Amino acid sequence: MMKLRLVMAFIFLWAFLDKLLGFGFATVSEKAWINGGSPTAGFLSNAVKGPFADIFHGLAGVVIIDWLFMLGLLFIGVTYLFNKYIFWGSLAGILMMMLMWLALLFPENNPIIDEHIIYALVFAIFATQSRNNLK
Repeated sequence: MMKLRLVMAFIFLWAFLDKLLGFGFATVSEKAWINGGSPTAGFLSNAVKGPFADIFHGLAGVVIIDWLFMLGLLFIGVTYLFNKYIFWGSLAGILMMMLMWLALLFPENNPIIDEHIIYALVFAIFATQSRNNLK
């Protein structure tokens, strides 16, 4: 489980750093957050579809949404990297994944399940395990 936890930490910290600094993978330098870009504008403006599309389109580029998204990525990544507050990081991850799943409803390759659901299930396993360790 430690390896999976560290991989999950890397995924979310990488997403945070790429959107912050624009390494050129998901985010080019010109659209990096530190260069005035919005970490949510691309996804929420272009990728969103389904019954909730209008709601998510309206959130694209909203400053508070950008901050919540970036803080969420950072919080999840740090909790998993340092193995502290895993329960809370997992809840944040489940919420983020479910919102992203709703933004893409219905997934293109499968009418119900996509990687966001799989990530949410991984977070749920870690949340359950961390809660059991507290008892």
